[in-house]
Amino acid sequence: MILAIDVGNTHSVFGCIEKGEILHQARLTTDKKRTTYEYAANMQDMLSFFGVDAGGFEGAIISSVVGPVTETLVQAVKLVTGVDTMVVGKGLKTGLDIRIDDPGTVGADLVVGAVAALKMCKPPVIMVDMGTAPTIFVLDAKGRFIGGAIAPGLGISMNALSGGTAALPQVALTAPEKCISTNTVTCMQSGAIYGSAAMIDGMIDRMEEELGQKATVVATGGLAGCVTPLCKHEIIWDDDMLLDGLYILWEKNNKSRKK
Repeated sequence: MILAIDVGNTHSVFGCIEKGEILHQARLTTDKKRTTYEYAANMQDMLSFFGVDAGGFEGAIISSVVGPVTETLVQAVKLVTGVDTMVVGKGLKTGLDIRIDDPGTVGADLVVGAVAALKMCKPPVIMVDMGTAPTIFVLDAKGRFIGGAIAPGLGISMNALSGGTAALPQVALTAPEKCISTNTVTCMQSGAIYGSAAMIDGMIDRMEEELGQKATVVATGGLAGCVTPLCKHEIIWDDDMLLDGLYILWEKNNKSRKK
């Protein structure tokens, strides 16, 4: 069994994976102020809750977009499980052909998502990750990572909307029954949820036009399950996509180390 950790700006997802099957997973708040021992205590509690022996892990792997948290978690994993942690980044074999201006700037989460997407389906692929800052990136017909777009996140946008106006409240990020809404709360929800779905549809159209062909569209991330069902394009939603990608990378690199 391995411990896979995907650290996002808002939440970190922990997964216990054995032979490619996710047996347990939990989502914790990402907190740059939390210490190694605090994260270790959280992990120990999580594993105890699942009935998992902390000493039974063969290894661990982490992808992180929050630099200060990465080393803290690596140390916490060592404290709890006794194993060293692979970190997705420079030096890790991914098999990806990255064709952007500076390949070193591609986030670890995008690398992991691309690896999982290529395992899931035949390229070209458009990947949508509905995290704190939604990303929409493209793998061309040859499976090359050729770039994409980053958009303001739903939570960020709604906080700015309510915080920057005198009369608009904080609202839950749920879809109203109709796009044409009839009160302030549902109007805000319509703009947020249906607006995000329209943005994704529009970006898919433009990206497919630039590719010159249709692409398979896959989505993951905390809000993907709320937004992508309202999109007009067919989108494969896989909430476990990044954990699956982490397992693929761990397998690839663990086998290389054993040779």
